Amino acid sequence: MSPLIGARVRRREDPRLVTGHGRYVDDLALPNLLHISILRSPYAHARIKEIDTGPAASCPGVVAVLLRSDFEPVIHSFLRVNGAANLAFNPPQFPIAGDEVVFQGEPVGVVVAENRYAADDAANSIQIDYEPLPCAIDVLRAADSESPRVHESSPTNTAWDVPLKDVRGGNIDLAFGEADVIVRERIVQQRVFPLPMEGRVVVAEYQRFDNQLTLWTSCQAPYFVKRALAEALGLTEARVRVISNDVGGGFGAKIRPYPEDYLAAGTSKLVGAPVKWVESRTEGLTATTHGRAEVFDIEAAARRDGTLLGLKVTQYQDLGAYVGFFQTSQTIAVELAGGCYNWKAMAGRSLGILTNTTSTDPYRGAGRPEATHIAERAIDLLARQINMDPADLRKRNLIDRAQFPVMNNFGITYDSGNYREALDLALERVGYLELRRQQSELRRAGRYIGIGIATYLEICGFGPSKLTAGAVGVALVESAEVRIDPTGAVTAFTGVHAHGQGHETSFAQVIADTLGVSYESVTIRHGDTQEGPALGLGTYGSRSLSVGGTAILRACRKVLDKARALAAHMLEVSEQDLDFDAGTFRVKGAPSRGVTLNEVAARAYGDGFRDGSGEHGLEAIAYFDPPSAVFPFGTHIAVVEVDVETGSVHVQRYVAVDDCGNIVNPLIVEGQIHGGITQGLGQALFEEVVYDAETGQLRTGTLIDYLIPTANEVPAYELAHTVTPSPHNDMGVKGVGEAGTIGSSVAIINAICDALLPFGITHVDMPAGPERIWRQIRESRH
Repeated sequence: MSPLIGARVRRREDPRLVTGHGRYVDDLALPNLLHISILRSPYAHARIKEIDTGPAASCPGVVAVLLRSDFEPVIHSFLRVNGAANLAFNPPQFPIAGDEVVFQGEPVGVVVAENRYAADDAANSIQIDYEPLPCAIDVLRAADSESPRVHESSPTNTAWDVPLKDVRGGNIDLAFGEADVIVRERIVQQRVFPLPMEGRVVVAEYQRFDNQLTLWTSCQAPYFVKRALAEALGLTEARVRVISNDVGGGFGAKIRPYPEDYLAAGTSKLVGAPVKWVESRTEGLTATTHGRAEVFDIEAAARRDGTLLGLKVTQYQDLGAYVGFFQTSQTIAVELAGGCYNWKAMAGRSLGILTNTTSTDPYRGAGRPEATHIAERAIDLLARQINMDPADLRKRNLIDRAQFPVMNNFGITYDSGNYREALDLALERVGYLELRRQQSELRRAGRYIGIGIATYLEICGFGPSKLTAGAVGVALVESAEVRIDPTGAVTAFTGVHAHGQGHETSFAQVIADTLGVSYESVTIRHGDTQEGPALGLGTYGSRSLSVGGTAILRACRKVLDKARALAAHMLEVSEQDLDFDAGTFRVKGAPSRGVTLNEVAARAYGDGFRDGSGEHGLEAIAYFDPPSAVFPFGTHIAVVEVDVETGSVHVQRYVAVDDCGNIVNPLIVEGQIHGGITQGLGQALFEEVVYDAETGQLRTGTLIDYLIPTANEVPAYELAHTVTPSPHNDMGVKGVGEAGTIGSSVAIINAICDALLPFGITHVDMPAGPERIWRQIRESRH
């Protein structure tokens, strides 16, 4: 039997999905199902003076029109914020507004009707008298003490102001005092939409006699939703079941519980029937959490010989109107801002600022693309100042392989790495020296190409209980149950939940190799909180394989231990006398004597241990609490050409070398990297959520106004990898779901800045669209 771990196995999910046989929430049709429509505030900030629901209640097909006063008796808590105890100010968010709205799109009324169209029509008939209030939209202005308050009664718009100090004893003032060159820059990580292909959908059914809530939802972490709804409705967790089948993308936006989850559950309880809410694309752009939305002021210091000295970072995080579910974790952008390099000293400050906009929360990469952008822009800016090639400056300061495990300046310990190998391989693959020669020739001919390098690292595998239990309220450990039935078929239940990652394929590869069974005999179950172990924390932060996969592997080993005991009983030898290989237990020294795992499984559900020395069945549960996080890394290089007459950017080549530790399925790894790079390219060149600076009206509320890359803008990616195993899990894996996004945006921006070097342009903000670049070139010529 050929080993499956490391093989390019095609995703078993794809035939079902690409032929239209996926099982999505919107496909669910329950008996007596009603539909809800949510009326949302058209204002960024306003008082609600009066609401008249009469016209809506009289519309055909309407069952109920519900306001906050209707929900307060059944929803007993505000939306959860992880780490809220550490916030200086955290405005409570009820799922529906009462007398004040604080962002365009905040729910103000719910209509329940016999069909979706009747509900939508009736929602538009609700009459509301608003009194507009001053609003704070720009994060830097909102941070000013004289700014209008996001919440009328709040004392401040600052949710947190946290200094981050160098725990390794670095003195930032001394480091800057030794500097020959100092560079300063403001880096804007514009607000973007996560924009999964499938919007959010919720179906809720409350059964009064059983006091049981079942919720079907398109999400990444069903357990989080279950926990939040149990708390909100005053139910035990055993009375709440959350089911999430196929999910058409999430990118971080579907981790958290949303107001609509609470409202659907509360509505079902109030009307005594199951209800469905389906997000429209406009609602998704308006009310699903946004990503990034940060401003960084940075200063970097170095010696003329290229030695890095000090880095200062101040972060302004635009939180939107309420602090997001995981948004308190976004200080990681400062904590990882040193990147892959040795800095003598670092200092940071993180401010979380409320604005009258949609809340932000994790988006693919979640702090690590921002951190990489800081480090890699700083390196390029310094290289220009000291007239050193950007690749050489990186080589001079990269953390050496012999230093691992190594603690960075803010106290985060990197598990393993070989940054120089990844950089050298990327430079070789792109033909760096030849590209530099071509660049000089083309400039003389009036053509401007640029080469942008991004050497990145990221933190993945969230789970260590010592780090997460206090902040999240539950340890982000992971669980798995593996069960072999009497026929020898294997079913595995995992707490992580796929939304495009190919879990059903890669996990089956791990199980088949470990148990020596056929790949086809393995079934993977996920997304239902009533199946498998009691704790499953979902998929985000590239944790699925390193944490969830390790739990599966350990559950397999427990099953094998139990099978070994029964095999020894069947062969009348001791367990120590058995070898196991390719699904068969054999007696050492007598390989003709053996039993297959299938035979052991049949016996486990038959007469078992005939002497009563062991129990029946063949299944096991395992939990994995990782000792620490894992740190994938890599180098991405973009080659672009800028048309200086129009400002347009053409990405000619893109080379990516990534290291995610040991690889289970190269095909899935490559697919993840392709998707991640494309999203980073989108942020670098096209995507930006824009609000009117005075009124807070969303100006990019459709896909006509919000641009995303198409196949025309995406080059053929050239991929390679190095392998540096992690010591923190049994398989030596790291994570790759976000890698492409982390390295790509700054690689492209560095390439654009490199192309524009002859014009004296040192920095370009994202999105680097034609008009922005054209204006900068025009200004440089005058």
